[in-house]
Amino acid sequence: MDMNFKKMNTSAALAPMAGVADKAFRELCMSYGAAYCVGEMASSKGISMNDRKSEELLSLSAKERPAGVQIFGDNPEIMANAAQMCLKYNPDFIDINMGCPAPKVAGNGGGSALMKRPELAAEIVEHCVKVSPVPVTVKMRSGWDDDSINAVQLATLCEQAGAAAITVHGRTRQQMYAPPVNLDIITQVKSAVKIPVIGNGDIIDGPCASAMMEQTGCDMVMVGRGALGRPWVFKQISEFLKNGILLPEPSVEERMDVMLCHISALIANKGDYIGIREARKHSAWYIKGIKGAASFRREIGMLESFEQLKELSKKVIESTK
Repeated sequence: MDMNFKKMNTSAALAPMAGVADKAFRELCMSYGAAYCVGEMASSKGISMNDRKSEELLSLSAKERPAGVQIFGDNPEIMANAAQMCLKYNPDFIDINMGCPAPKVAGNGGGSALMKRPELAAEIVEHCVKVSPVPVTVKMRSGWDDDSINAVQLATLCEQAGAAAITVHGRTRQQMYAPPVNLDIITQVKSAVKIPVIGNGDIIDGPCASAMMEQTGCDMVMVGRGALGRPWVFKQISEFLKNGILLPEPSVEERMDVMLCHISALIANKGDYIGIREARKHSAWYIKGIKGAASFRREIGMLESFEQLKELSKKVIESTK
Protein backbone atom coordinates (compact mmCIF):
# COMPACT_ATOMS: atom_id res chain seq x y z
CA MET A 1 0.00 0.00 0.00
CA ASP A 2 1.07 3.58 -0.46
CA MET A 3 1.45 5.13 2.98
CA ASN A 4 -0.26 8.48 3.20
CA PHE A 5 0.58 9.81 6.64
CA LYS A 6 -1.71 12.82 6.18
CA LYS A 7 -4.78 10.77 5.32
CA MET A 8 -4.84 8.18 8.09
CA ASN A 9 -8.23 7.24 9.50
CA THR A 10 -6.91 8.07 12.96
CA SER A 11 -4.13 10.31 14.24
CA ALA A 12 -2.18 8.18 16.74
CA ALA A 13 0.42 5.57 15.83
CA LEU A 14 2.20 3.04 18.03
CA ALA A 15 5.89 3.75 18.64
CA PRO A 16 8.55 1.12 18.04
CA MET A 17 9.58 0.07 21.56
CA ALA A 18 12.37 -2.49 21.84
CA GLY A 19 11.47 -5.43 24.04
CA VAL A 20 7.85 -4.26 24.36
CA ALA A 21 6.09 -3.53 21.06
CA ASP A 22 6.27 -7.07 19.72
CA LYS A 23 3.78 -8.71 17.39
CA ALA A 24 1.20 -9.54 20.11
CA PHE A 25 1.20 -5.97 21.42
CA ARG A 26 1.20 -4.38 17.96
CA GLU A 27 -1.79 -6.46 16.84
CA LEU A 28 -3.65 -5.52 20.02
CA CYS A 29 -2.99 -1.79 19.59
CA MET A 30 -4.05 -1.96 15.94
CA SER A 31 -7.30 -3.65 17.00
CA TYR A 32 -7.96 -0.58 19.19
CA GLY A 33 -7.51 1.75 16.23
CA ALA A 34 -3.83 2.73 16.10
CA ALA A 35 -3.14 4.43 12.75
CA TYR A 36 -0.12 2.24 12.12
CA CYS A 37 2.62 0.50 14.07
CA VAL A 38 6.37 0.09 13.76
CA GLY A 39 8.26 -3.09 14.63
CA GLU A 40 11.04 -3.28 17.20
CA MET A 41 14.30 -1.87 15.87
CA ALA A 42 16.60 -4.33 14.15
CA SER A 43 20.33 -3.99 13.59
CA SER A 44 21.33 -3.38 9.96
CA LYS A 45 24.45 -5.49 10.55
CA GLY A 46 22.36 -8.31 12.04
CA ILE A 47 19.94 -8.21 9.08
CA SER A 48 22.84 -8.25 6.61
CA MET A 49 24.23 -11.33 8.35
CA ASN A 50 20.84 -13.11 8.24
CA ASP A 51 20.64 -13.12 12.01
CA ARG A 52 17.64 -15.14 13.25
CA LYS A 53 16.70 -12.61 15.94
CA SER A 54 16.53 -9.84 13.31
CA GLU A 55 14.17 -11.99 11.28
CA GLU A 56 11.82 -12.29 14.26
CA LEU A 57 11.87 -8.52 14.75
CA LEU A 58 11.06 -7.83 11.10
CA SER A 59 8.22 -10.23 10.39
CA LEU A 60 4.80 -8.57 10.14
CA SER A 61 1.35 -10.14 10.27
CA ALA A 62 -1.82 -9.21 8.41
CA LYS A 63 -3.45 -8.02 11.66
CA GLU A 64 -0.92 -5.24 12.24
CA ARG A 65 -1.19 -3.39 8.94
CA PRO A 66 -0.25 -0.75 8.02
CA ALA A 67 3.10 -1.48 9.61
CA GLY A 68 6.70 -0.49 9.14
CA VAL A 69 9.99 -2.09 10.11
CA GLN A 70 12.69 -0.09 11.84
CA ILE A 71 16.41 -0.44 11.25
CA PHE A 72 19.45 1.14 12.90
CA GLY A 73 23.13 1.51 12.08
CA ASP A 74 25.68 4.07 10.94
CA ASN A 75 26.97 2.71 7.64
CA PRO A 76 25.05 3.90 4.54
CA GLU A 77 25.88 0.82 2.44
CA ILE A 78 25.00 -1.68 5.18
CA MET A 79 21.81 0.26 5.97
CA ALA A 80 20.78 0.22 2.30
CA ASN A 81 21.51 -3.49 2.08
CA ALA A 82 19.42 -4.09 5.21
CA ALA A 83 16.58 -1.96 3.78
CA GLN A 84 16.58 -4.16 0.66
CA MET A 85 16.55 -7.33 2.75
CA CYS A 86 13.62 -5.99 4.79
CA LEU A 87 11.46 -5.93 1.68
CA LYS A 88 10.81 -9.67 1.84
CA TYR A 89 8.65 -8.98 4.92
CA ASN A 90 6.48 -6.60 2.84
CA PRO A 91 6.67 -3.59 5.16
CA ASP A 92 4.43 -0.65 4.28
CA PHE A 93 7.41 1.60 5.00
CA ILE A 94 10.95 1.41 6.39
CA ASP A 95 11.82 3.59 9.38
CA ILE A 96 15.37 4.65 10.23
CA ASN A 97 16.14 4.99 13.91
CA MET A 98 17.96 8.22 14.78
CA GLY A 99 16.54 8.52 18.28
CA CYS A 100 17.40 5.45 20.37
CA PRO A 101 19.31 6.60 23.47
CA ALA A 102 20.47 3.11 24.55
CA PRO A 103 24.27 2.98 25.03
CA LYS A 104 24.61 -0.26 23.04
CA VAL A 105 23.02 1.48 20.01
CA ALA A 106 24.14 5.11 20.36
CA GLY A 107 27.55 4.02 21.66
CA ASN A 108 28.17 2.28 18.34
CA GLY A 109 27.23 5.29 16.22
CA GLY A 110 23.60 4.33 15.54
CA GLY A 111 20.30 5.64 16.93
CA SER A 112 20.54 9.09 18.53
CA ALA A 113 24.30 9.28 17.86
CA LEU A 114 23.40 10.04 14.22
CA MET A 115 22.08 13.39 15.42
CA LYS A 116 25.71 14.36 16.01
CA ARG A 117 26.48 13.59 12.35
CA PRO A 118 23.61 15.05 10.31
CA GLU A 119 25.39 14.72 6.95
CA LEU A 120 26.01 11.01 7.54
CA ALA A 121 22.39 10.61 8.67
CA ALA A 122 21.17 12.20 5.42
CA GLU A 123 23.51 9.98 3.40
CA ILE A 124 21.96 6.92 5.08
CA VAL A 125 18.46 8.12 4.15
CA GLU A 126 19.56 8.75 0.56
CA HIS A 127 21.07 5.27 0.21
CA CYS A 128 17.95 3.61 1.66
CA VAL A 129 15.56 5.64 -0.49
CA LYS A 130 17.44 4.61 -3.64
CA VAL A 131 16.87 0.91 -3.00
CA SER A 132 13.40 1.00 -1.42
CA PRO A 133 10.14 0.90 -3.39
CA VAL A 134 8.27 1.71 -0.14
CA PRO A 135 8.51 5.04 1.74
CA VAL A 136 11.51 5.59 4.00
CA THR A 137 10.80 7.50 7.22
CA VAL A 138 12.97 8.77 10.06
CA LYS A 139 12.49 8.86 13.83
CA MET A 140 14.68 11.36 15.65
CA ARG A 141 14.98 13.31 18.90
CA SER A 142 15.28 17.05 19.40
CA GLY A 143 19.07 16.72 19.53
CA TRP A 144 21.92 15.01 21.35
CA ASP A 145 21.91 17.39 24.33
CA ASP A 146 20.72 20.89 25.27
CA ASP A 147 23.70 22.45 23.51
CA SER A 148 22.98 20.73 20.21
CA ILE A 149 19.26 20.86 19.50
CA ASN A 150 19.44 20.29 15.76
CA ALA A 151 16.25 18.43 14.80
CA VAL A 152 15.34 21.19 12.31
CA GLN A 153 18.66 20.85 10.48
CA LEU A 154 18.49 17.05 10.50
CA ALA A 155 14.84 16.95 9.40
CA THR A 156 15.57 19.33 6.52
CA LEU A 157 18.52 17.21 5.36
CA CYS A 158 16.46 14.01 5.64
CA GLU A 159 13.64 15.57 3.61
CA GLN A 160 16.13 16.59 0.91
CA ALA A 161 17.50 13.03 0.95
CA GLY A 162 14.02 11.66 0.19
CA ALA A 163 12.47 10.85 3.58
CA ALA A 164 8.67 10.52 3.34
CA ALA A 165 7.87 11.51 6.94
CA ILE A 166 9.66 12.49 10.16
CA THR A 167 8.80 11.55 13.73
CA VAL A 168 10.24 13.89 16.36
CA HIS A 169 10.51 12.86 20.00
CA GLY A 170 10.69 16.21 21.76
CA ARG A 171 13.58 15.29 24.05
CA THR A 172 17.35 15.17 23.70
CA ARG A 173 19.32 11.97 24.04
CA GLN A 174 20.70 13.34 27.30
CA GLN A 175 17.16 13.68 28.69
CA MET A 176 16.36 10.06 27.81
CA TYR A 177 12.67 9.92 28.90
CA ALA A 178 12.70 12.61 31.59
CA PRO A 179 10.20 15.45 31.31
CA PRO A 180 9.45 17.92 29.98
CA VAL A 181 8.82 17.37 26.27
CA ASN A 182 9.95 20.26 24.08
CA LEU A 183 6.94 21.06 21.88
CA ASP A 184 8.70 24.06 20.33
CA ILE A 185 11.17 21.87 18.48
CA ILE A 186 8.32 19.82 16.95
CA THR A 187 6.69 23.11 15.87
CA GLN A 188 9.95 24.27 14.29
CA VAL A 189 10.44 21.00 12.41
CA LYS A 190 6.86 21.16 11.14
CA SER A 191 7.48 24.71 9.85
CA ALA A 192 10.77 23.73 8.21
CA VAL A 193 9.66 20.72 6.14
CA LYS A 194 6.82 19.93 3.75
CA ILE A 195 6.62 16.21 4.51
CA PRO A 196 4.37 14.93 7.35
CA VAL A 197 5.68 15.37 10.88
CA ILE A 198 4.64 13.02 13.68
CA GLY A 199 4.96 14.34 17.25
CA ASN A 200 6.17 12.00 19.98
CA GLY A 201 6.64 12.24 23.75
CA ASP A 202 4.33 11.86 26.77
CA ILE A 203 1.11 11.24 24.84
CA ILE A 204 -1.13 9.39 27.30
CA ASP A 205 -4.68 10.41 26.30
CA GLY A 206 -6.89 12.40 23.94
CA PRO A 207 -6.33 15.84 25.50
CA CYS A 208 -2.52 15.34 25.37
CA ALA A 209 -2.69 14.32 21.72
CA SER A 210 -4.98 17.24 20.88
CA ALA A 211 -2.75 19.73 22.71
CA MET A 212 0.38 18.52 20.91
CA MET A 213 -1.31 18.68 17.51
CA GLU A 214 -2.73 22.15 18.17
CA GLN A 215 0.46 23.60 19.61
CA THR A 216 2.89 22.14 17.08
CA GLY A 217 0.77 21.74 13.94
CA CYS A 218 2.10 18.18 13.62
CA ASP A 219 0.15 15.85 11.33
CA MET A 220 -0.13 12.97 13.78
CA VAL A 221 1.11 11.81 17.17
CA MET A 222 2.98 8.68 18.19
CA VAL A 223 2.25 6.90 21.47
CA GLY A 224 4.96 4.95 23.28
CA ARG A 225 4.94 4.39 27.03
CA GLY A 226 1.38 5.79 27.26
CA ALA A 227 0.15 2.55 25.64
CA LEU A 228 1.87 0.16 28.05
CA GLY A 229 -0.83 -1.83 29.79
CA ARG A 230 -3.33 0.49 28.05
CA PRO A 231 -3.71 -0.53 24.39
CA TRP A 232 -7.20 1.01 24.45
CA VAL A 233 -5.54 4.46 24.58
CA PHE A 234 -5.74 4.58 20.77
CA LYS A 235 -9.53 4.31 20.86
CA GLN A 236 -9.62 7.04 23.53
CA ILE A 237 -7.40 9.37 21.49
CA SER A 238 -9.37 8.78 18.31
CA GLU A 239 -12.70 9.45 20.01
CA PHE A 240 -11.42 12.65 21.61
CA LEU A 241 -9.87 14.02 18.41
CA LYS A 242 -12.92 13.20 16.29
CA ASN A 243 -15.77 13.95 18.68
CA GLY A 244 -14.30 15.64 21.75
CA ILE A 245 -15.50 12.74 23.89
CA LEU A 246 -13.39 11.54 26.84
CA LEU A 247 -13.86 7.79 27.02
CA PRO A 248 -13.38 6.41 30.56
CA GLU A 249 -10.71 3.85 31.44
CA PRO A 250 -12.08 0.32 31.08
CA SER A 251 -13.36 -1.51 34.17
CA VAL A 252 -10.93 -3.72 36.08
CA GLU A 253 -12.71 -6.79 34.65
CA GLU A 254 -12.18 -5.53 31.12
CA ARG A 255 -8.55 -4.66 31.84
CA MET A 256 -7.91 -8.19 33.08
CA ASP A 257 -9.64 -9.66 30.03
CA VAL A 258 -7.46 -7.61 27.70
CA MET A 259 -4.36 -8.58 29.68
CA LEU A 260 -5.14 -12.29 29.41
CA CYS A 261 -5.87 -11.96 25.71
CA HIS A 262 -2.55 -10.11 25.22
CA ILE A 263 -0.48 -12.59 27.24
CA SER A 264 -2.14 -15.57 25.57
CA ALA A 265 -1.05 -14.21 22.16
CA LEU A 266 2.42 -13.43 23.51
CA ILE A 267 2.87 -17.02 24.72
CA ALA A 268 1.48 -18.40 21.44
CA ASN A 269 4.11 -16.37 19.55
CA LYS A 270 7.12 -16.97 21.79
CA GLY A 271 6.46 -20.21 23.64
CA ASP A 272 5.79 -20.77 27.35
CA TYR A 273 9.24 -20.11 28.74
CA ILE A 274 9.99 -16.75 27.07
CA GLY A 275 6.33 -15.77 26.85
CA ILE A 276 5.58 -15.99 30.57
CA ARG A 277 8.79 -14.16 31.47
CA GLU A 278 7.97 -11.33 29.10
CA ALA A 279 4.40 -11.39 30.41
CA ARG A 280 5.60 -10.24 33.83
CA LYS A 281 6.37 -6.66 32.79
CA HIS A 282 3.20 -6.33 30.68
CA SER A 283 1.02 -7.70 33.51
CA ALA A 284 2.58 -5.22 35.95
CA TRP A 285 1.60 -2.39 33.60
CA TYR A 286 -1.99 -3.65 33.32
CA ILE A 287 -2.52 -3.54 37.10
CA LYS A 288 -0.94 -0.11 37.58
CA GLY A 289 -3.15 2.12 39.70
CA ILE A 290 -5.39 -0.74 40.87
CA LYS A 291 -5.86 -1.06 44.64
CA GLY A 292 -3.24 -3.41 46.09
CA ALA A 293 -1.09 -3.22 42.95
CA ALA A 294 2.18 -3.40 44.92
CA SER A 295 1.50 -6.83 46.40
CA PHE A 296 0.09 -8.11 43.08
CA ARG A 297 3.28 -6.93 41.38
CA ARG A 298 5.33 -9.11 43.71
CA GLU A 299 3.24 -12.11 42.64
CA ILE A 300 3.59 -11.15 38.99
CA GLY A 301 7.38 -11.09 39.42
CA MET A 302 7.24 -14.82 40.21
CA LEU A 303 4.77 -15.91 37.52
CA GLU A 304 5.60 -19.29 36.02
CA SER A 305 2.45 -20.13 34.05
CA PHE A 306 -0.57 -18.70 32.27
CA GLU A 307 -2.80 -20.56 34.77
CA GLN A 308 -1.20 -18.58 37.60
CA LEU A 309 -1.89 -15.36 35.73
CA LYS A 310 -5.54 -16.32 35.31
CA GLU A 311 -5.80 -16.95 39.05
CA LEU A 312 -4.10 -13.67 39.79
CA SER A 313 -6.47 -11.77 37.50
CA LYS A 314 -9.42 -13.20 39.49
CA LYS A 315 -7.81 -12.00 42.73
CA VAL A 316 -7.28 -8.53 41.25
CA ILE A 317 -10.97 -8.34 40.25
CA GLU A 318 -12.11 -9.62 43.67
CA SER A 319 -9.95 -7.08 45.50
CA THR A 320 -11.74 -4.20 43.83
CA LYS A 321 -15.28 -5.31 44.65
